[in-house]
Amino acid sequence: MEISSRRMQREIRRATARAAGARMVQPIHALPVYQLVDEERVALIHDRSMQILEQAGIAFYDAESLQILRANGARVEGEIAYFDRDLVAEFLKLAPRQFVLQARNPANNVVIGGDYMTFLPVYGPPFVRDRARGRREATLADLQNFIKLTMMTPYLHHQGGVIVEPMDLPFHTRHMDIVYAHIKYGDRGFMGASTEAYTAADSLAMSRIVFGERMDGPDPCIFCTINVSSPRRLDEKMLGAIKEFARARQAVMVTPFILSGAMGPAAIAGTVAQLNAEALAGIVFTQMVNPGTPCIYGSFQAVTDLQSGAPVFGAPESQLSLYLSAQMARHYGLPFRSAGMYASSKIPDAQAAYESMMAMLPGVMAKVNLVLHAAGWLENGLVAGYEKFVLDCEILGMLHAYLKGVDWSEEGWAMESILHEVPPGGHHLGTAHTMRNFRTAFYRAELFDYRAAEAWEMAGALDSEARAAQKVQKLLYEYEAPPLDPAIDEELQAFMARRKRELG
Repeated sequence: MEISSRRMQREIRRATARAAGARMVQPIHALPVYQLVDEERVALIHDRSMQILEQAGIAFYDAESLQILRANGARVEGEIAYFDRDLVAEFLKLAPRQFVLQARNPANNVVIGGDYMTFLPVYGPPFVRDRARGRREATLADLQNFIKLTMMTPYLHHQGGVIVEPMDLPFHTRHMDIVYAHIKYGDRGFMGASTEAYTAADSLAMSRIVFGERMDGPDPCIFCTINVSSPRRLDEKMLGAIKEFARARQAVMVTPFILSGAMGPAAIAGTVAQLNAEALAGIVFTQMVNPGTPCIYGSFQAVTDLQSGAPVFGAPESQLSLYLSAQMARHYGLPFRSAGMYASSKIPDAQAAYESMMAMLPGVMAKVNLVLHAAGWLENGLVAGYEKFVLDCEILGMLHAYLKGVDWSEEGWAMESILHEVPPGGHHLGTAHTMRNFRTAFYRAELFDYRAAEAWEMAGALDSEARAAQKVQKLLYEYEAPPLDPAIDEELQAFMARRKRELG
């Protein structure tokens, strides 16, 4: 009888967890958007960016790409392409203002652009950290765990891509294992590999096995991130990935990676002008490859500690750059990617919390459409933290509530309680309005402790990291894989086996 009861409780917990994952709702930004500068300053940034594109140009280290640029009106001298402002305006008009990014489960499709915000996990760390085992190299098992954790929260809307680098797999073939893990363990959207042309092609081939004819529709099924090698250059690997994704009409996110003081000037205005020029060059080139390809204007900017040379995340100057970049993306009518729970801290401590919120809140105020690195980032992006991941998701839950703004309906006024139920000096704890809304009226952070100090101490005096460690284990225990057609699974594995033999 006791075993049966425990089994029943376990099934209830799993059913609840599945329901929580299924309730993934993409937030609509219902708040006023913060504008740092007026239209005159926006026009000034645009003009300085055009000066860079017209007079300094962008290096394209790929012969075919240079031919495409030349054929579409860019001036090419050696490996440098120059863009006049009319040419830029002409091709920017071809990029969609907003699009749907499809998921394996159509219920998990998301809208990119407009008033929508999409949160994705951290991307790219070669190391992981947890409370029990400390800092270590990431493995395929860690990648699978983070995909499972993503599926178990309603506050991440897309699975991202290389949540961690599985260092136990060969570099030249691991991109397929990463894509397969996303397909096998999740049914939200996932990113394709874009380290070079062949990894992009493999990602697209695997996606076609999963999505079939949906890949040929007007809305993309996957997207890739393209990092401009600042200052002012795109190499043959990034250009190869752009061409593969654009020709398949899958979304391309062009994101200059600039550390002010190193890859950009030690000045915010100059950094934003350079970043803007680099992003526009990549987007214009994408439209030249295939007009109408969905594009995302990306901004990834941090500052350099000019005393030590180390990157600094969560710096105030970075947030000023974010506001300006967001205004430029809106000026061009393009979906915008930036922000994230950035932290230089090595562990999920007070420094990590302060840095993460310093970086994330301006992204909310600036209405970033796609937030990569929304959960798990530690140590300047070198580490994905398990406890940090679930703590960040707690903050994302708060942001979901915040983005809704104020409820102005009759229920939001609660006038029957104020006028008729609660006398002077009374309370609202037992009113009909409170009883209708007590479960949903306010966001309740599960990982934050609201009890009296005595009750907290009697329960073990756990800090937030300890509670987060327990939450990680609970979520991984309750996770269940979404269904995957066995025929699709078999075809994916056959494709991977063949490609791995071909790649040696």
